Amino acid sequence: YIAMASRAHPVDGDVSSATDGGDLPIKSSPHRHKVGVPPKQNMFHDFMYTFKETFFHDDPLRHFKDQPKSKQFMLGLQSVFPVFDWGRSYNLKKFRGDLIAGLTIASLCIPQDIGYAKLANLDPKYGLYSSFVPPLVYACMGSSRDIAIGPVAVVSLLLGTLLRAEIDPVTNPDEYLRLAFTATFFAGVTEAALGFFRLGFLIDFLSHAAVVGFMGGAAITIALQQLKGFLGIKKFTKKTDIIHVLDSVFSAAHHGWNWQTILIGASFLTFLLTSKLIGKKNKKLFWVPAVAPLISVIISTFFVYITRADKQGVQIVKHLDKGINPSSFDQIYFAGDNLAKGIRIGVVAGMVALTEAVAIGRTFAAMKDYQIDGNKEMVALGVMNVVGSMSSCYVATGSFSRSAVNFMAGCHTAVSNIIMSIVVLLTLLFLTPLFKYTPNAILAAIIINAVIPLIDIQAAILIFKVDKLDFIACMGAFFGVIFVSVEIGLLIAVSISFAKILLQVTRPRTAVLGNIPRTSVYRNIQQYPEATMVPGVLTIRVDSAIYFSNSNYVRERIQRWLLEEEEKVKAASLPRIQFLIIEMSPVTDIDTSGIHALEDLYKSLQKRDIQLVLANPGPLVIGKLHLSHFADMLGHDNIFLTVADAVEACCPKLSDEV
Repeated sequence: YIAMASRAHPVDGDVSSATDGGDLPIKSSPHRHKVGVPPKQNMFHDFMYTFKETFFHDDPLRHFKDQPKSKQFMLGLQSVFPVFDWGRSYNLKKFRGDLIAGLTIASLCIPQDIGYAKLANLDPKYGLYSSFVPPLVYACMGSSRDIAIGPVAVVSLLLGTLLRAEIDPVTNPDEYLRLAFTATFFAGVTEAALGFFRLGFLIDFLSHAAVVGFMGGAAITIALQQLKGFLGIKKFTKKTDIIHVLDSVFSAAHHGWNWQTILIGASFLTFLLTSKLIGKKNKKLFWVPAVAPLISVIISTFFVYITRADKQGVQIVKHLDKGINPSSFDQIYFAGDNLAKGIRIGVVAGMVALTEAVAIGRTFAAMKDYQIDGNKEMVALGVMNVVGSMSSCYVATGSFSRSAVNFMAGCHTAVSNIIMSIVVLLTLLFLTPLFKYTPNAILAAIIINAVIPLIDIQAAILIFKVDKLDFIACMGAFFGVIFVSVEIGLLIAVSISFAKILLQVTRPRTAVLGNIPRTSVYRNIQQYPEATMVPGVLTIRVDSAIYFSNSNYVRERIQRWLLEEEEKVKAASLPRIQFLIIEMSPVTDIDTSGIHALEDLYKSLQKRDIQLVLANPGPLVIGKLHLSHFADMLGHDNIFLTVADAVEACCPKLSDEV
């Protein structure tokens, strides 16, 4: 403490004494601004304002105001189908860029789709189906120019794991397929509903740290699952945790590994990783890692065919049906026990797919400096999966690897997705028999190469440096996925994210404030050690809204601060604490429990001959304090615009005693 009696001075002019808030008089100045009380709001208007800010904060109808009916109709059409907006300015130059990008991502998606379908325990053709219909729907309804649509590794693994827990794909392949379509349908319904009802903020409850951990764990799990095809193992565990997978791998080491398969897998994995390194070092050669998977498939397929390596134990894709997507509407469960299973699996898969797609869309939109509407994206992704479920597709979403290639290839609009779909269509119609001799080892190598970037070590290190609690969430999700299962890892990620929110809400930060020398500014004394505390005055800042969930903690924490300061004052033989100032700038709202906590604090302080003072309460807070009559109980002259005003009013009394 540094005595500040010399700084304290009465304000020129008439000085009045107010005691209606307690026994201790506080000097008030006619020149000091009072805290404004907002006019009483109509309850309906207040509700509508809150509703609008919660669900329509971006004011989506602002473009329709003062427009003729014909213009409003066109704007509405463009809102649902953005293709009618950007399509008007489409030209040959943009098409050239989209054509190159579409062909490039098609060369990447075809081998990936075949491998991802196997992750979901589905026939490879369903991976190709899912890169034909969904991208066409998204191209018409999506607002992102860069996102590339199709099956992705994490969602494929999650879907396959959840489906296999309900139905064995080997013994009941038809029921398994029907449940996959049902889950895809309800994944789309979930996504579209979240967007239509503007509930997209729900996906934000999965924190960035939890997503980093979950994606990293899923990437390792996916890579371990590929050891079956990479090593040529025929009998492999159905579990996904690292213990069972490694046990299955090493138990087959003496008799189950196939050296020809290992040679093919290792050679082409080295080729894929080398091509990726070339693309990173020289951005102009972005196409090298993009076409490398297709080149690998062509060369390895040709090699197996001419050497008949499949006769030597090299496992191959075998038959792949020709033709476009057949209708699957009649295969979706709309009744029975499997309906509930499909809804549960669909909701989980849809939320994960949505989180990945929206994150990818926002990332590339920021890089190109344009905006995407998150709720419209959700509707587009939802409709895309609903339509896909009726045309033999499983859950599709935005792929980061393909979207990155799409961006680097110079795409301008979603036409690149249409080009990719056309190439996939031609493949389904004419080229699928050529994949008969494609070795499973090359598909395993392609998937391992694709999931490596999902292990973001740098992001994990940054999370550890910045926020240890976030790091716990990250590691909890990571270890949950690799040591238990994908769904348990996801549950841990969500649980820790919610736990962090609850912890921050129920245990808000508080701080003791001091005066920055030669200013009227009061700041946290831990952040600014040079800040000095005013003798006889304790100033505390509450850094959160005060609700039922934290009101008792806030009151008890303030009383503990007061007790600690009184002990320090007594030990240093300084003037006792006579004024407790609460800086309420960060307190954005308060409920009845919070007001009761302040009343209890006020009564407790009165018994100890300490005056409670409030500084700078916001409009919502001061309005509620007046309505509850707590402001009358405290005394209007004990509520100040700033901490400096409050201290100035308290100091004259203290200076006389010092």
